[in-house]
Amino acid sequence: MKKFQTRLIAGCAAVALLLTAMGSAAAAELTEVIPIGRTAGIKLESNGLLVESVEPVQTAQGEVSPAEKAGLQAGDILLQVDGETVETGQALQKKISLSAGQPVQLAIERDGQPQTLTATAAQDASGVYRLGLTVRDSIAGIGTITYVDPETGAYGSLGHGICDGESGVLVPLKDGSLMESSVSGVIKGVAGTPGSLQGDFNLQHDMGSVEQNTLTGIYGILTDDSYFKDSQPVPVATADEIQTGQATILSNVAGETVREYSCEIEKVYGEGGEYDRSMTIRVTDPALIAQTGGIVQGMSGSPILQNGKLIGAVTHVLVSDPTRGYAVQIQKMLEEMQVVQ
Repeated sequence: MKKFQTRLIAGCAAVALLLTAMGSAAAAELTEVIPIGRTAGIKLESNGLLVESVEPVQTAQGEVSPAEKAGLQAGDILLQVDGETVETGQALQKKISLSAGQPVQLAIERDGQPQTLTATAAQDASGVYRLGLTVRDSIAGIGTITYVDPETGAYGSLGHGICDGESGVLVPLKDGSLMESSVSGVIKGVAGTPGSLQGDFNLQHDMGSVEQNTLTGIYGILTDDSYFKDSQPVPVATADEIQTGQATILSNVAGETVREYSCEIEKVYGEGGEYDRSMTIRVTDPALIAQTGGIVQGMSGSPILQNGKLIGAVTHVLVSDPTRGYAVQIQKMLEEMQVVQ
């Protein structure tokens, strides 16, 4: 495995929190799944270039902002330049450099709606024509697989969507895959500074696909059954079966080993909870607190069990208290998952 310093896979969350479609009838009707709790490397390619920020260009005459003047905003998805598709930041810069300061037409998508903008690049102090923006064409990091349907290999992971860390926009998915992962280290979380898992990824072998990136997680097919072939399914809890009180988290915070840790469900929000914050949880297990400080980035998706049933998945950590955070109700993940044939 290649060592990989994990980049945060950002969740669509409120500022005070940090990470850790229509559902098909088949997904919603699942009554048993296998809880996983093991980390995986996640690679996503964006469908278009996601604009992370709009910045000034330093010219010989001072600062100018061609992108801002054209009306570009953080969170826009840049699809074409002068009618030609651009799939990488390098391809975009090449097109802009070759424009030599002549106006170009930018096809973008904003809030799901197509728009066309006209932009004129400025020559920076080194002579290169630039628009003054940063874009993202892919994202990679570590997250935890929540469950798998042993009959189809369909899985759910993370419990929240993968969003751009700057704009908070859900990354539009073009293609994605899962890689086998081993946790090589932990940066322990403390009040005010969330911790994170560090992982080694096997970049030579994809163990599954990523077919959807939604507000309640990523979904696809596990094509390698090594994560679950010797495991047994458990019942899926309905919303009214989730109670405050003791529960357990399945998580992989060292090597490839998944362990069960104690936690407490402090509050259940029911139907009033947001898509990825259905309940408040608190880690109570001394071993997990000693090792990680509580909930850390990379644990998003860790399944939560109560009374022998899968009730949800860890989604967020409270910055002020790493032992506490939020979880999504499992039914919300199943209802949003489309089983890929």
